[in-house]
Amino acid sequence: MRAVPAFEIILHRIVWSFIFLLPLIIMMRRWREFIDALKNIRTLLILLSTALIVGGNWLLYIWAVNSGYLLQASLGYYINPLVNVVLGVVFLKERLRMAQILAVALATVGVIYLTVYYGEFPWIALTLAVTFGFYGLIRKVAPVGSLVGLTVETLLLSIPALVYLLYLDSHGLGSIFRVSLKLDLLLMGCAPLTAIPLLFFTLGARRLYLSTLGLLQYIAPSCMFILAVFLFREPFSSAQVATFILIWIALAIYSADSMRYYRINK
Repeated sequence: MRAVPAFEIILHRIVWSFIFLLPLIIMMRRWREFIDALKNIRTLLILLSTALIVGGNWLLYIWAVNSGYLLQASLGYYINPLVNVVLGVVFLKERLRMAQILAVALATVGVIYLTVYYGEFPWIALTLAVTFGFYGLIRKVAPVGSLVGLTVETLLLSIPALVYLLYLDSHGLGSIFRVSLKLDLLLMGCAPLTAIPLLFFTLGARRLYLSTLGLLQYIAPSCMFILAVFLFREPFSSAQVATFILIWIALAIYSADSMRYYRINK
């Protein structure tokens, strides 16, 4: 979908996700909870903030992939679990163990080294990590279920998204139903690929310590890394090698410490 602008892709991602989620609300008999969330101003404002945060995260990620910055996107999602650790300490008063402090310090050194080497701040990676970290933090304390919360988020974003898509279509600028059936299916297919992982993430965010959310999140950035280097052939400099090695060491320390801690405290 490289020929489709990133902003248009994100609009389809939002609208089709809502269309995908709404039947789930009905089938799982969560309609009353959904209506109550829409009536509660405080809940609505919280979900509006998380919707804007995750919407910005999606947009930046799609732009990065289509613009040849998949390695930076991969780095961002590697850093994300360590951002969760910091946010858990700052906002939820979770206590850091020595190994976690070391992991965060190593990740910080890696980012600083990359910045000094290139003379350019890795803003894509850090913005992706921080925005998704804050999304998890706010959803953890939001007084609403995972499915209902995600459906409300996509509803809030779908209203302006649908208006703009209709505007594009009326001016002959929209991509859907104009190019090919394959492209149409890809744009619609953004819905389950968006909603299902995010739904499981919010389920986990409400049940786990924020500092433990990242253990299985390493799979996604690893896939991005492999795609960037071996499929898309993005340049992979010695500075990037050093930074990724520091991040991987940090994640290995963090993961080993987490497994040891939970084995002792079962």
